Amino acid sequence: MKELKNDELTSGYHKVIWDGRDKNNRGVSSGIYFFRLESGGKVSVRKAMLMK
Repeated sequence: MKELKNDELTSGYHKVIWDGRDKNNRGVSSGIYFFRLESGGKVSVRKAMLMK
């Protein structure tokens, strides 16, 4: 699992861009990937599609 951001942020709009690489800096395949967000004690899991 690759951690993209692990900081406390101010409230408001924020953007994190994933470069399509894993934690060992290798490119990953096209497919469905899940991401997890934590905010104010709540956890949300979403999915995203990576197409090359």
